[in-house]
Amino acid sequence: MKLLVVKRDKIGDLLLATPLFAQLRRALPDARVHVLANDYNAWVVAGNPDVERVWTYPRTRHAGRLRVGAALAQAAQLFALRRERFDVAIAAGGEESPRAVRRALAARAARTIAYAADPARYGRGLTDAQVPPATGHEVGRVLAQLAPLGVDVPADWPLPRFAVPAAWRAAAATWLGGAGFLPARFVVIGLGAREEEKRPSNAQVLRWAERLHRDWGLATALQYTPGGAANPEYPGSEAQARSLAAAAPAWIRLLPTELPVVVGVIAAARTSVLPDGGLMHLAAVAAGGVVGLFARPGPLAAPERWGPVGPRAGVLVAPRAVAELDDDAVFAALLPRLAAAGA
Repeated sequence: MKLLVVKRDKIGDLLLATPLFAQLRRALPDARVHVLANDYNAWVVAGNPDVERVWTYPRTRHAGRLRVGAALAQAAQLFALRRERFDVAIAAGGEESPRAVRRALAARAARTIAYAADPARYGRGLTDAQVPPATGHEVGRVLAQLAPLGVDVPADWPLPRFAVPAAWRAAAATWLGGAGFLPARFVVIGLGAREEEKRPSNAQVLRWAERLHRDWGLATALQYTPGGAANPEYPGSEAQARSLAAAAPAWIRLLPTELPVVVGVIAAARTSVLPDGGLMHLAAVAAGGVVGLFARPGPLAAPERWGPVGPRAGVLVAPRAVAELDDDAVFAALLPRLAAAGA
């Protein structure tokens, strides 16, 4: 059986879909799994042993502008996908995504699986429409899309999987050496969240970093999103990060914004404290684990659905803003990760 899994979302979404690939390998060992992802997130599954081939499509719009070359490349790729004659296409995701469904249908597989509240809107090509789930974690929701293939959601989910490329680890090692940081002798604290209420305040970061340095002898690497807070596409936290760094001691350093360095540094950290987002999920599969920060949880941003997955992952939930979290609560969540990594 040859399957095409379409995953057009962001980094964390694709990482949380990797248990689907592992479960396919468990239940259907002869299945040949291809993944169609975009040029922003495809690296998440590059080298994944459960995936035979990754198809990467360029985004047709960037910064609000149409990229004609990208549109032509997508059209050529579509014909190539159709020539593969897939048995099944899956619009993978924990809820209905009309654009993902249409992209899966465009491959013209013999069967197409997708969540759809009104299957008729997609035509007869949507052979296996499923009712979008109302509850459950994203991993479980995605795994449930295998039901039409006779594959049940296992009680022991496969964990999300990602291997940091060697070149990324090397880039991180270069930055760490320049900063005077040693592997596992620092903690990553993140300011990179779209919503301001999910970011710790400067005062919190300084207190946490001082306590980590005083009680554990650990330095702090600050992760932030470049750009201004008013950016409509992806609000940045650069102003907050730079104002914090201006008042920080030498054992607090700003991370560069290049993704390979950031991911490599997170992989080498003692542990991480990161707002809800893609980097939080990547940190969850790293050796040091993560404490994920959530605020103002609602149906679309609840840790019950989007919390980090794995034995080294934990969450803290603030009713309104992370800035309201008590320091002792933060360190109570951090303690088992600090101790386990230092054992």
